[in-house]
Amino acid sequence: MRPAIFSNLRLALGLGLSLSLSACSSEEAASPDLEAISDRGELLVITRNAPTTYYYGRDGEVGFEYELVSAFAEHLGVSPRFVIRDSVDDVINALEAGEGDLAAAGLTRTAGREGRFAFGPGYLAVQQQLVCRRGGANPGSIEDLADVQIMVTASSSYVERLEELRTEVPDLTWEARPDLTTEQILELVWKREVDCAVADSNIVAINRRYFPELQVIMPLTEEESLAWMLPPDSRGLRRELERWFAGLDDNGLLSTLQGRYYGHVDIFDYVDVARYRRRIHSRLPRFRPLFEEAAETHGLDWTLLAAQAYQESHWDPSARSPTGVRGMMMLTLRTAGDLGVDNRLDPAQSIHGGARYLADLRNRLPDSVEEPDRTWIALAAYNIGMGHVFDARGLARDLGRDPDNWVEFREVLPLLAQPRYHRNLRFGYARGSEPVEYVRRIRNYREILIRELDD
Repeated sequence: MRPAIFSNLRLALGLGLSLSLSACSSEEAASPDLEAISDRGELLVITRNAPTTYYYGRDGEVGFEYELVSAFAEHLGVSPRFVIRDSVDDVINALEAGEGDLAAAGLTRTAGREGRFAFGPGYLAVQQQLVCRRGGANPGSIEDLADVQIMVTASSSYVERLEELRTEVPDLTWEARPDLTTEQILELVWKREVDCAVADSNIVAINRRYFPELQVIMPLTEEESLAWMLPPDSRGLRRELERWFAGLDDNGLLSTLQGRYYGHVDIFDYVDVARYRRRIHSRLPRFRPLFEEAAETHGLDWTLLAAQAYQESHWDPSARSPTGVRGMMMLTLRTAGDLGVDNRLDPAQSIHGGARYLADLRNRLPDSVEEPDRTWIALAAYNIGMGHVFDARGLARDLGRDPDNWVEFREVLPLLAQPRYHRNLRFGYARGSEPVEYVRRIRNYREILIRELDD
């Protein structure tokens, strides 16, 4: 079954103007909640530490919710301050206790919650899924849920849904844990310490890469909307949220964040991911010093370089393709010669050559291309050639797309295979879907690698 992850990201439709807080109407400016935020100079945001919300990456604070909230705070002319709580239960309790202006923590808008809180516009469509482990419990129907051990995080939308299902299955039981996050419960399922869990599809998609034996058994809901939750008396803030979200469809922020955090997780190959995780511990240690040295020399992140090498050769120094590219970084004979690599089967030469080549490609892109898009487009050029990338950049401009934005640019690359587009391009035809897949897989491998190294 292919999870329904984000089939309707842009739930906030309509045309709106992005107004600053000072430009609000006099009625809105007088709203006590907005006044308090303005006087404080901070937007207090309650969230939780998780890969789908807010976390510290290698370069500081990151996360889908983090970036979206930060953009809204900038719109208000204030700074965001994040109040971190451990679980959904803690987030909700903190909001109810007045510890923040809003909660942005991957929260579903449910009937039970609407009776206690206000909500901003929906921004991401997800679906609740029953998740078990391969070789373990495998209920075939809703009625069979009474025969399996189910665990969920307390005060979650999953509890509300299970309570609804109990009207159909009176013997249905579950354990609601206030001390565990959904991510922790999924890990318990993976460890066979509990039969099954319920989780939103975006959380499942992220975590299946780390726990590949997790299996989606069935959806438990139709698509539901994630939304920011506010205190019930936050009239001014809610109106401002509605206005701001209405303009996001035009400025492309939601689609950009989707591409940044979820654009590479649709790929899931159980066998490939399981094999890759094993090889991180069996094959990678031999080559890690080479990746680290080459990355430092050429201004790259070594985990990115290692992930790219795995995509190229599965860390096999003697790898060879039918087209004649060879070695750890699968260099062509001509490219190897240009880079001073005289033995493509020497892993040190291959890794340093590949790192230099990727760095050179990244440096050849215009200054208007910022990170991380700069790296993704450079990887695409490594796969397909810079000539085709420049062709696609020109085509993107002709089509009114942003050639500096990877999310938009990747939509243009497959058009290089269509005669009506490539016949007028300097470098002509290219299998433009391949670099899109190439970049997605490298991003996926890199995130799995970072997770394995942190554990």
